[in-house]
Amino acid sequence: MTSIGGAEMVDWNLAVATATRLVRPGPDVSRDEARAVVAELRRHAKASEEHVRDFTRMIPDGHEPEDTPVLVVDRAGWVKANVAGFRELLKPLLDKMQERRAGTPGGAVLGAVGGKVTGVELGMLLSFLASRVLGQYETFAPATRELPGAPGSGGRLLLVAPNIVHVERELDVAPHDFRLWVCLHEETHRTQFTAVPWLRDHLEGEIQSFLAETDVDPMTVLERLREAAQSLAGGRPEGEDDEGRSLVEIVQTPAQREILGRLTAVMSLLEGHADFVMDGVGPQVVPSVGEIREKFQQRRARGASRLDVALRKLLGLDAKLRQYRDGERFVQAVVEEVGMDGFNRVWTSPNTLPTKAEIAKPADWVARVHRRTD
Repeated sequence: MTSIGGAEMVDWNLAVATATRLVRPGPDVSRDEARAVVAELRRHAKASEEHVRDFTRMIPDGHEPEDTPVLVVDRAGWVKANVAGFRELLKPLLDKMQERRAGTPGGAVLGAVGGKVTGVELGMLLSFLASRVLGQYETFAPATRELPGAPGSGGRLLLVAPNIVHVERELDVAPHDFRLWVCLHEETHRTQFTAVPWLRDHLEGEIQSFLAETDVDPMTVLERLREAAQSLAGGRPEGEDDEGRSLVEIVQTPAQREILGRLTAVMSLLEGHADFVMDGVGPQVVPSVGEIREKFQQRRARGASRLDVALRKLLGLDAKLRQYRDGERFVQAVVEEVGMDGFNRVWTSPNTLPTKAEIAKPADWVARVHRRTD
């Protein structure tokens, strides 16, 4: 892949090809079973719309938000969708790095080699993640013929069928119930972005501000990706884990830490809200929700292996697990204090989003947004 002025910083096609080649095969299902799973997930996704709307009351009666497609994909489809999203989000940063490289001796040659190396290493990381994600509301990638999205925003809901089947078998839970339970969580994310039109632009603005503060030599970035890939391959010496920091934390300025704090708060809110809704709706429509929740929480906590735990720390996925827990506690506490409609003030504007400190102390958010204004 080339662009004006030389090879791109990341060979995106190679990243997709590498991840697709390395990703683990899905569970053993017949063609008829696979079709039945896809059909059921689509039905559950549709049914979840009404359940989530009734419970959250985020969408006023008579108002129909932007429609977004539901795509039931395999692991390779998830990889393609996420590479498209990364490519869109990282373009400003990679353009900046490419300009910096253009002025260095041998920059074009280093770029051609570096782009392929980075493509392979990014593909290795994606192959690891592709077998673990159950679903995702994809907000940033542009719509394509292969991966359609909502007009304008490009939003789409992804359900990764082989992963859902794998986990329901691993947990030994009722497939029908588990699939609906997963769809309730992911539908909540779709509702968050379709009912709150400013949310997508706000998140993208924060991410771009974070990237704009990055002033890293391209070789440093390549080295960080190489370290992650070595961990994936088991080639990193024991104890050498960058003092327990994730990739996001390894290279940060003070401004980036401030932005990351705001992003962490928003992501905690979104993930915690989805878990809260999933469990709130669950008892009405998912008979075995208690068993599913208990087994799933145990699975989240323990990880699959020592390598899995190490990679979760390196990639920052352990922080994501904390976001689920802390965010759900925040939502639960606020709803208990001011009710669902009072909680929904959180979606009024970026100024009413909770801070990282308020996620830990929900009463402070209530005091700031409710008591002082009321």
